[in-house]
Amino acid sequence: MIRTQALRVFVTTADCGNIRDAAKSLGRTDSAVSMTLKQLEATLGAPLFESDRKHSLTALGLEVRKLARDLLREHDRTIERIHALAAGREGVLRVAAVPSVAAQLLPEILSAMLREFPGIRIELVDTDSASMHVLVETGEVEVGIGGRPSANSGLHFVALFNDPFRLVCRRDHPLARHERPLTREDLRPHRLISNNSTAGISGFDVDAPERVSALSARNVISLLALVRAGAGATILPALATRSIDSELCGVELDDASALRTVGFALRRDSKPSPICREFQGRLVAMVQAIGLEPRSK
Repeated sequence: MIRTQALRVFVTTADCGNIRDAAKSLGRTDSAVSMTLKQLEATLGAPLFESDRKHSLTALGLEVRKLARDLLREHDRTIERIHALAAGREGVLRVAAVPSVAAQLLPEILSAMLREFPGIRIELVDTDSASMHVLVETGEVEVGIGGRPSANSGLHFVALFNDPFRLVCRRDHPLARHERPLTREDLRPHRLISNNSTAGISGFDVDAPERVSALSARNVISLLALVRAGAGATILPALATRSIDSELCGVELDDASALRTVGFALRRDSKPSPICREFQGRLVAMVQAIGLEPRSK
């Protein structure tokens, strides 16, 4: 079997034209280089050099040098890519995130990673928490950011921060004029537009049996357009209200339980890739830097 290192010794010797300079370039002794060349020629069953001085190649040597150079170039490139993957400088990062996180937290992080690691590729899916959980469980994405999965799921959840809910309405809406946080009773007489954010939150779940909504929307852009048009108010996580326009406002709710815990969702049986660990570290640092509400225990 011809070893890669033997070919490297041969190409270096052929380029240098003598064993002494080749040994110095390779960081080996003259005798070690000479022995490697003899073993290579024995394996091939034919000489690669015209003489022991190694300054002239045989016809076979010329062809072998050309092929060996191509092989070594590809070998070195492959090894470098493997190290880059291990260090998180290359690879594909597939992320699913709830829309508020995708819009408010991830653009800065992902842009910085693309600048610093031009060899990586990032795929971002913005979707609701339930769909995000499915994407992580099926392996379509490596990591998800959103609400807590059910206890019987195959996911590991790492909490990041608590995101309290806010009522989003037009500034001329009656509830916008309240000087105190809104209670469940304050909301009851008003039309609420359904969305997936509050699913399962007792008293604020607009699809609960006691208050099925006549209007629903899943896309945040469409949802806010409906609110802006006067079709009703809606309830969204506070993070999603950070960039609402001046026609709308976010009103605090008087309920400590009206919040979602946002965190990482990962498959229980998998270990994050280096690029995923890099991404997670940056998101944790951003959450701490901007002072989002501390995560729940």
